[in-house]
Amino acid sequence: MGEGDAGRLAAYDAFAAEVRDELASTRARMEELSAVGKVKTATYRQLFAARITLKEIDSRLRSHGL
Repeated sequence: MGEGDAGRLAAYDAFAAEVRDELASTRARMEELSAVGKVKTATYRQLFAARITLKEIDSRLRSHGL
């Protein structure tokens, strides 16, 4: 693997970590809103949509070993 390849792999690993951090943060925020009964708010719905997207990205990254 050349230097360019190693750099690209490091970038993908960093991207995967960012996606997983954001997914965890989104889940935590949803739990907070749910705990106070705000599951019908626009914010909760936006977080729900973001969570679905992040889960799909995470799934694809995992399927490629990242």
